[in-house]
Amino acid sequence: RDLLGGAARPIVLLRRRAGGGAAGPRPAEQVAPGSPDLGVMLPYTPLHHLLLGLPGDPDGPRLLVMTSGNVSGEPIVTDEGEALERLAHLADAWLTHDRPIQVPCDDSVVRLCDGKPLVVRRARGYAPLPLDLPVPVRPALAVGGDLKNAFCLGEGRRAWLSAHIGDMDDLATQRAFARAVAQLESITPVRPGLLAADRHPGYRSARWAVRTAAGRGVGGVVRVQHHHAHIAAAMAEHGLDGTRPVLGAAFDGTGHGDDGAVWGGEFLLADYAGFRRLGHLAYVPLPGGDAAVHRPYRMALAHLRAAGLDWSADLPCVTACPATELTVLSRQLERGINCVPTSSMGRLFDAVSSLAGVCHRAGYEAQAAVELEAAALSAPGGDGTAYAFAVREAAARGGPLRADPAPVLAAVVGDLRAGVPTASIAARFHRAVAGLVHRVCLLIRDRHGVDTVALTGGVFLNSLLSSACAAALAADGLTVLRHHLVPPGDGGLALGQLMVAARAGGPGGTTP
Repeated sequence: RDLLGGAARPIVLLRRRAGGGAAGPRPAEQVAPGSPDLGVMLPYTPLHHLLLGLPGDPDGPRLLVMTSGNVSGEPIVTDEGEALERLAHLADAWLTHDRPIQVPCDDSVVRLCDGKPLVVRRARGYAPLPLDLPVPVRPALAVGGDLKNAFCLGEGRRAWLSAHIGDMDDLATQRAFARAVAQLESITPVRPGLLAADRHPGYRSARWAVRTAAGRGVGGVVRVQHHHAHIAAAMAEHGLDGTRPVLGAAFDGTGHGDDGAVWGGEFLLADYAGFRRLGHLAYVPLPGGDAAVHRPYRMALAHLRAAGLDWSADLPCVTACPATELTVLSRQLERGINCVPTSSMGRLFDAVSSLAGVCHRAGYEAQAAVELEAAALSAPGGDGTAYAFAVREAAARGGPLRADPAPVLAAVVGDLRAGVPTASIAARFHRAVAGLVHRVCLLIRDRHGVDTVALTGGVFLNSLLSSACAAALAADGLTVLRHHLVPPGDGGLALGQLMVAARAGGPGGTTP
């Protein structure tokens, strides 16, 4: 209620009613299909009030279904002429105005987790309000990542995190990014003498930073490891000065690892100065890169092969894969062609989603994981069964722990064949991941004496998982840091980059 009626007026993700409900209009099933939540907002502009009807006016519509004025993956269109051309295939009518839009700004999106806000997208109403920093930083610009991009300016004890920009694989988004940087610099006192970027060698945001640093003649670009930045963002949000390290569970879809693999299921002991990798999800091949992201059944098949489980015709992910592709994929995995190893927890969620028959093709980012969470939320109460990962010591003394999902996958296959409902399988998997976080964090606490855990990365937008992890850790006396002011995903990445880079002493990156 406070979020919906407050000054920021974000879109608030509210749990969808099951079955019937109060009298009144209900959105069609085609609105946000497969999502456990609906995004709800109250009017926040005079135009909205006019559309819905002012006091004394004839009643307006009881409910509007709204979306942003852009083609998927592109920035919001703000020019009237461009809108009439680029959005002609989407809109049936136009409401124009004679005042040009100077600064585009998406709606902010917030969900609730354990009664506190969990920011999914930080934009209108929140950006560019400054964030207080626990320690002073030199004037710097951190450019964020390539997905859900937001950048960050900082100086002294203040940082200005930009509004959501979008995905940098589109030229229009890259141009919008450059305009947004210039606009934010014009309204803040920061004149960056240092730039920070992700370590991924192919990120467009990082390439922009390198070109800009050269053009401005500033002190170079500090390259910050992706998951280190996530943990640093959580530390900064909670006011930690970095004098004591924290244990970060950084779970997401992808981040460039120091060994060249795709990381994403990481346990890092970190402060602002550096990090140590103390644990991770076991590597599996990522067959075809983005092809596996868009087709989760490929990830399921890769995980089954890595776990030594047959591609039996009774498994949903096997039937979802076309026969010709199945043959090619088998050879690809056998020969290791275009199969970068990954420790991604996001890709494991995709794999289990397809294996359980929930989602085989992703039409939007994290669709398979979102629908798996929805399935888990619909599971009947009373079943506390959980799958379990195998946690193995590293072959080399002092190396990171390795969490093997093979027993989890075998248990899912067994439950499928036993006729266990999909919702129960999804819930048992969520409990398995929460159990893994709990077990590994306790092992690392006993070995390294760290008593503060940061839950960060896009996977922790999953409120069911976040709540279960936090409850288990807190019950054993650990202090748990979760995001409330900035997104746990890549929308908050730049804040962490700023904290690491602005205290690193110069370009060249951080020490693993």
